Amino acid sequence: MSAPVRVGVLGCAGIAVRRMLPAFAACPDVEIAAVASRDAAKAGKVAADFGCRPVEGYAAVLEAADVEAVYVPLPAALHAPWVQAALDAGKHVLAEKPLTTDPGSTERLLDLAGRRGVALMENVMFVHHPRHEVVRDLVAAGRIGELRSLHAAFTIPPLSDGDIRYDPELGGGALSDVGLYPLRAALHFLGPALDVVGARLVRGAGRRVETAGEALLATPAGVTAHLSFGMEHAYLSRYELWGGEGRITVDRAFTPPASLASTITVHGGTPEEIGLPAADQVAATVAAFVAAVRAGSAPRADTLRQAVLLDDIRRCSG
Repeated sequence: MSAPVRVGVLGCAGIAVRRMLPAFAACPDVEIAAVASRDAAKAGKVAADFGCRPVEGYAAVLEAADVEAVYVPLPAALHAPWVQAALDAGKHVLAEKPLTTDPGSTERLLDLAGRRGVALMENVMFVHHPRHEVVRDLVAAGRIGELRSLHAAFTIPPLSDGDIRYDPELGGGALSDVGLYPLRAALHFLGPALDVVGARLVRGAGRRVETAGEALLATPAGVTAHLSFGMEHAYLSRYELWGGEGRITVDRAFTPPASLASTITVHGGTPEEIGLPAADQVAATVAAFVAAVRAGSAPRADTLRQAVLLDDIRRCSG
């Protein structure tokens, strides 16, 4: 039996405390070695909650001999320098999405991880939920006929005014925060040959970043992806696949609670609801990262293509 992967956490962000640290603690293949913060008191409190040592400052975690891998939940604009520092220190890395704020930096870091022989994985969790493979199987089996288009939306209610996602200097904005989800769904189901046909980003009153957007993408064969996203909206998390003979609908598609049983609805003639047991996509993501660490590499193609398409959407929107 392999020894647990010893993980250090760079920062005490909300997603780290609410989701990832509990998932690391629950995984028998992970041991939390250290939690770092620029605030020693905050590091001490979080470390006490998870039975590991607190560290003041991020660099000390990268220097620790007992840390094999690091999780980076810092603001997006800080990912590139700290991910590079971790890779240079020989650590495996799980970084919050987006991996970086531009495709050039994303490619450079993926290349660096390959040269170092370590895993670099972007924390896009929904792709690890098993229901999306069921959807792929339904499409492949011809349940909705020839695939014509994907329609995906992810919108969330307004954030507090001081939230980092409203700060352009920290890499904020709706496109990379919530628009990434429907875009990744398009890649997941339609493949990497997608190109941006048109896009529009909208900035809410008084905001310094875009707060909503729409994008239209297409494959060379003419299968389209219609994407909607926003962070000053009623909550919506859904995708639909439309075919020549029917469609498939998945609700609560991107951030389902671990306790939520899944339902996939197949429309075409008499609608059929396919029930699936609850699944914890956060735990599945941790398991995928452990596997990547032990293999010494992580899949990179979708991460890089996603970064390119996010940049293309921003450029296309003017």
